[in-house]
Amino acid sequence: MRLGFWAVLLVVACRLSTTGYTAPPSYGIEEAVALAQSQNPEITIARKKVQAARGGVIEARSGYLPSVVSTGLLRQREHQSDSRLRDEDYNASLRVVENLYTGGAVSSQVAIARLNLEIQQLELQAIANRVEMDVRIAFNELLLNRARIRVREQSVAVMQEEMKAQQERFSAGTVGQLNVRRAEVALANEQPELIDAQTQLKNSYLRLGELFGTESRSKADKSRFEVAGQLQYRPRHPDLNECLARADTERPEIKAKAKSIEIEDRQEG
Repeated sequence: MRLGFWAVLLVVACRLSTTGYTAPPSYGIEEAVALAQSQNPEITIARKKVQAARGGVIEARSGYLPSVVSTGLLRQREHQSDSRLRDEDYNASLRVVENLYTGGAVSSQVAIARLNLEIQQLELQAIANRVEMDVRIAFNELLLNRARIRVREQSVAVMQEEMKAQQERFSAGTVGQLNVRRAEVALANEQPELIDAQTQLKNSYLRLGELFGTESRSKADKSRFEVAGQLQYRPRHPDLNECLARADTERPEIKAKAKSIEIEDRQEG
């Protein structure tokens, strides 16, 4: 009877431990890019600027519509003695104003507002492109640093075995103390490389978490996410002139500067 009780208690404890633990999400490179596109703070701010620019277009277009202007005044008097004056003075007016001729001011404001909207959309595209590039670089750097740790761990393990073997041979009298010291020095030189690789991996998690717009590590120093994938080499041989021509026609930063120049020309005209 007592044995059955402990068995039930052990099963309950195992279930509680498994339900309390949730594995961190794992992202591939395309999933990482999509997550950064939806949560990155810089992209979020750029989207808010686009929304504000849309509001500016609506505000500029309101110049074509009639506007209602209302004013009011209420004044209350205090009398020390009897008076025929009223205790309150009030005045209210309501006007409907419509522009009949503005000399092109409203149309110019609408055009400038639309150009501002296009600029904000292009800047959003530029930020999104840059964040995507940073995520891809940080993702592959994380994979590289993780592979470096495996290499360094294997190297340290081999040198530990070599040092142990040299110590045993020294105890047996087949080698001198110089061989033992040489193995100890090689191990001591390799251990900082392993520590440096571990630090670089932590920095990669922090960088990728920053791009995601989330904290990459919890208080227990456990990663809030993992990455899945392998380093792949894809040879590319871009032509410089083609790259420059494509950048001149497709870079959103260049298009945004052209829109800014067009706004200045409209304001001067």
